[in-house]
Amino acid sequence: MKKALKWFLLVLAIVLMVVFAGFQFMKYNTKKASPEDRVVFTQGDLKLEVFYNRPGKKGRVIFGELVPYDQVWRTGANEATTFTTNKPLTIEGKVLKAGAYTLWTIPGQDRWTVIWNDRMYPWGVDFDQKVQRRPEHDALQVQVPVERLAGPVELFTIAVQEAPLALTLSWDDVRVTVPMAH
Repeated sequence: MKKALKWFLLVLAIVLMVVFAGFQFMKYNTKKASPEDRVVFTQGDLKLEVFYNRPGKKGRVIFGELVPYDQVWRTGANEATTFTTNKPLTIEGKVLKAGAYTLWTIPGQDRWTVIWNDRMYPWGVDFDQKVQRRPEHDALQVQVPVERLAGPVELFTIAVQEAPLALTLSWDDVRVTVPMAH
């Protein structure tokens, strides 16, 4: 009996190690294709931080194909994009309280809906590639116009511009700008 239990535990340990190693390998490969980035912005006592993964264009048609129009997008790759502010922000006349949020978008041809959700999600999509966002946890939604760029942006890029304060999202030939005030 003891010998069988030892073998069972040994086999279980090996299986767990193989699963863990496989997960780490998969994570490494997805991060290689869509590297992590962190934007940290400070202005006086305001601190904003965005953590996201940067997928590449790689010759693909992005908006309308890879990222469908009028459907919720996790706004990057891999983990859900996070947005943190230590001060309340006014965005399109609405107040976003200080805190940590996941950032989601609904890209459209002419306008995007940008969504701050007050729940943290580990990956952003489930195994069926359906977004994990729960709308009942949306803290704020705004719509912003699409700006067409002269040339493509290869890696998805999130930035914070200082004057006037704004969050920008750029990829392929598209940029959206979300004006903010504190």
